[in-house]
Amino acid sequence: GGWLHTMKLIRTVDADGAVLCHDITQIIKGVTKDAVFRKGHVVTEEDIPVLLSVGKENLYVWEKDESMLHENEAAEILCSLCQNDYMSRSEVKEGKIELSAKCDGLFKVNREALFAVNSFGRMMIAARHGNFPVKKGDKLAGTRIIPLVIEKEEMKRAEEAVYRASGGKPIFSLLPFSEKKAGVITTGNEVLSGRISDTFTPVIEEKLQEYHGRIGAHELCGDDNERITKTILKMADDGMDMVICTGGMSVDPDDRTPLAIRNTG
Repeated sequence: GGWLHTMKLIRTVDADGAVLCHDITQIIKGVTKDAVFRKGHVVTEEDIPVLLSVGKENLYVWEKDESMLHENEAAEILCSLCQNDYMSRSEVKEGKIELSAKCDGLFKVNREALFAVNSFGRMMIAARHGNFPVKKGDKLAGTRIIPLVIEKEEMKRAEEAVYRASGGKPIFSLLPFSEKKAGVITTGNEVLSGRISDTFTPVIEEKLQEYHGRIGAHELCGDDNERITKTILKMADDGMDMVICTGGMSVDPDDRTPLAIRNTG
């Protein structure tokens, strides 16, 4: 972009608040050779002695241009389009911000809004897939401004594109799991009669706990389809959020479970 021509040389002692045009490397023989300051760093009062100590009497900095935003300022705008309830964010660094989950829940992505932002080409949001469960502390997404400075106008267009796609809601949402109660019905005469033990209910319990659910009722119903139907309906009446039928299921005509489920309506 045209902003590349707005580079200027200034005296380091006057550099407070200026934005560096390139990395500044410090070499201490046998100890370090690394960038003390990265391109895009905003110079503070405390940085000036350090810059002078690495031999920088003068610095190339960006001319302040009111129509442009520094990558970190633009990253804050991008973050505000993404961040929603139950999400925490990292500090901004080199135009990047990361979002993490504050609780367990279901992560949702407005794909149209995400696509709208990523179509601009000079900013991007990378996210995990929507409609998947996430754990507290999981990284959800990262936002990135690609050039060092970007037109305010372009960020405004990105905001408008998200608004159009999502009606002003953030691109992401995290729906915390709420505690659901499940009724579990174990079918099969072989379990009812005690010939084999019920090993599957603990497995279901474990799966439910992963989503903050619990077993609120458990019945052994054998293969009596009328009894299974009645128990399902009673569990629903008793306030179970879901009813799970478990036990051997086959395609044999004598398997009563599918019939029992169908008969609940």
